[in-house]
Amino acid sequence: MPLVLLIRHGENDFVKTGRAAGRLPGVHLNARGQAQAAALAGALAKPQLAAVYSSPLERARETAAPLAKAHGLKVHIRRDLQETDLGEWQGRLLKDMRREKSWKVLQQAPSRFRFPGGESIPEQQLRLAKQIEAICAGHGPKDIIACVSHADPIKLIIAHYLGLPLDQYQRLSVDTASVSTLFIGEAGAQLLNLNWKAGS
Repeated sequence: MPLVLLIRHGENDFVKTGRAAGRLPGVHLNARGQAQAAALAGALAKPQLAAVYSSPLERARETAAPLAKAHGLKVHIRRDLQETDLGEWQGRLLKDMRREKSWKVLQQAPSRFRFPGGESIPEQQLRLAKQIEAICAGHGPKDIIACVSHADPIKLIIAHYLGLPLDQYQRLSVDTASVSTLFIGEAGAQLLNLNWKAGS
């Protein structure tokens, strides 16, 4: 099984609106996010990657593109690496979401939470774990692969492979343009680094 670089997309300006982007189209990297993506591609220029996979959302694809180019690869889009399906909460103001009674469940017991009209946290984790397993199945033990995704998905993937209780996954920190590295072997997985950033 390969070495997996879990990369969060770079910075974007949508967060400044105070709304939850979810899977909304048209959320692009800002100038700093583009610089982060370029710095990441430079920092990860060696050793050679076997493949670069990405969420279909623009901010992820724009982060993956410079990295793939640096290795002479194309970006493979994987729908199941994408952000949480927020359902009716997509695009809503965070301050309004925090007033919902169910917000406390999301924060304190996410294993019991479902986004209204969207997916539950356990469903999301299962979706992501299945996708990582499917990707890894196509690679050898010496391969290094990059998967560009989003903050919560990356936290959920790490929690799955470490056996971390689902209600504790939000204790992990995953910043924009950060890399968290998992070695996924037949007998288990190891987290080699968490939230590493180019230049840090």
